[in-house]
Amino acid sequence: MQKPRLSFWQIWNMSFGFLGIQFGWGLQMANMSAIYGYLGANPDKLALLWLAAPVTGVLIQPLIGQTSDRCWTRLGRRRPFILGGAVLASLALLLMPNCPSVWMAAGLLWVLDGTINASMQPFRALVADNLPEEQNASGFAIQSLFIGLGGTIASALPWMMTNWFGLAADAGGNGHIPQSVKLSFYIGAVAFMGAVLWTVFSTKEYPPSDAELKEIRARKFDWTLGLGDIFALVFHLPRRMWELGLVQFFTWIGMFAMWVYFSPAVAKNIFHAAPGSPELEASGAWSGFCFAAYNAVCFLFSFVLLWGTRFTGPKLMHVLCLTVGALGLASVPLMADKHQLLLSMTAVGIAWASILSMPYAMLAPALPKEKVGVMMGMFNLFIVLPQIAASSLLGYILKTFLHSEPMNALVLGGASMGLAALLTLLVVTFKATGAEPLKVGSSSGH
Repeated sequence: MQKPRLSFWQIWNMSFGFLGIQFGWGLQMANMSAIYGYLGANPDKLALLWLAAPVTGVLIQPLIGQTSDRCWTRLGRRRPFILGGAVLASLALLLMPNCPSVWMAAGLLWVLDGTINASMQPFRALVADNLPEEQNASGFAIQSLFIGLGGTIASALPWMMTNWFGLAADAGGNGHIPQSVKLSFYIGAVAFMGAVLWTVFSTKEYPPSDAELKEIRARKFDWTLGLGDIFALVFHLPRRMWELGLVQFFTWIGMFAMWVYFSPAVAKNIFHAAPGSPELEASGAWSGFCFAAYNAVCFLFSFVLLWGTRFTGPKLMHVLCLTVGALGLASVPLMADKHQLLLSMTAVGIAWASILSMPYAMLAPALPKEKVGVMMGMFNLFIVLPQIAASSLLGYILKTFLHSEPMNALVLGGASMGLAALLTLLVVTFKATGAEPLKVGSSSGH
């Protein structure tokens, strides 16, 4: 079936739910290390406490993808999962800032991350389902736009609560989470639910053919939940997915290092904050503001991606953006005060816009139509596996080789992202879906 081109506003409505999803991600990424710190966690244990995020994605995204590939309801194929995940994630956001202990917060992070994954994965497949190939880059770029906007607001919320809305400063610590963080999570829960509802009720999906519908209805319940089919599919993934997977592996090690260690690095090296001191809350709020800054740049640079990929293609654009991001991460230790950190975050934001869109734009044309959901979910393995590796090893590496200096972990992350930029040059491109691959290194095609 030749899919018709969608208007800008149809793509806008289809992607709007990502604004809410990024409220969940943004609050988590900007605040979880600080929350663990308020509850008394040791910095050497932070990476391990973040392990929940990647582990839940390993199984949930492929399972949700495959299940949505094989179903059809009154609400469609992808939208029931988007809505269900949003309901549960919003509840987790309401509970998170009320955790009394580190391990309760870590356990709830498993729930929060799993439900955000369940809501997010079908959004990727929805773009591939509804858009013709020539609009893939635009569809994923608009998703990046909403991710950037949502992440900007969510990351800055605690800072805004104190500096814009006059909420009294609260140092936190000793098992106490500041009121500014609590209110931010409550706002995030409402935003998550509202944005997802907008997409669910403003977007339609293409119904299956009569033959496909008959096959769906005749399919017996699989007590393994399709895990056997997912494992078998590993041996039949497109070549381009493996190549992009290697790029993703080193990209996300860099991002994960930043999410985990940026906040403690700023607290130690920029604010010189002691545990329980007023400077600790100030450093946490400024770290959130820096995360908001890179998400704001992501939002703005997404417009550049919409225009620029027409000339460069997604591959060359991704190489350039990852290179800029690598330099941004590696430059953090060179910054002398908190305002200079915004220069580094600007570079990271340029990379982040591309990370959230260009790999998917390169991947989508290589996927078979009937397996878009499950393969998009499996592509997430190349995001979560490096995070599992980083969660398990970064704490040991930091303590053994990096002198327990969080700033050194950021430099390591920058080096990893630079390697990802080089590996992107090796990704094969195609003239069109189903065509033979062009020579390695070509930057033409989608």
